[in-house]
Amino acid sequence: MLYPNNIKKEFKKEISHKNRGMDLEKLINESNKYYLQNDIAIIYKKPTPIGITKVIYQNNKQIIKNGYFESKSTLDYNGIYKGKYIDFDAKVTINKTSFPLNNIHPHQFEHIENIIRHGGISFLIIKMNLNYYLLDGQKLLDFKNTTKRKSIPFDFIEKNCKKIKEGYNPPLDYLQVVKENYFKESV
Repeated sequence: MLYPNNIKKEFKKEISHKNRGMDLEKLINESNKYYLQNDIAIIYKKPTPIGITKVIYQNNKQIIKNGYFESKSTLDYNGIYKGKYIDFDAKVTINKTSFPLNNIHPHQFEHIENIIRHGGISFLIIKMNLNYYLLDGQKLLDFKNTTKRKSIPFDFIEKNCKKIKEGYNPPLDYLQVVKENYFKESV
């Protein structure tokens, strides 16, 4: 941009990643409410483990003034569906060509592996290119362990993930994809 006296100024817009996944979490939370109200599944968002060091009292309310993270959080959601434990995380990327693996922390990979080893269902719900995808935890681990790539290419996501449909009730019917991929109906 040119200002008077031909002074050129460039502005860098700060990019904040901290609330990028909030819309996805809202959709999942609303879907979970629908699943619970209709006796389909019991799935909750796990609270972040925080230790409290200072509380003040104002107008009969407790207000946390100081705190710290007690331990590393695992994945965002867990619960039970059709008698099986499920544990998953919600991830959003604005990258159109790949999903960066650094969006997943090392302890989260370990947690996914532990859930699968114990017979549970673990996956990621990824919002990418205006669509929602369910990435199976084992496929994620296999990709990570067989490549040196730092990101998952979008064509891998299109071929190996299941697209989750948006709707009215529930707004993001991810359990339909879970049902189709983890529960084989016996005839």
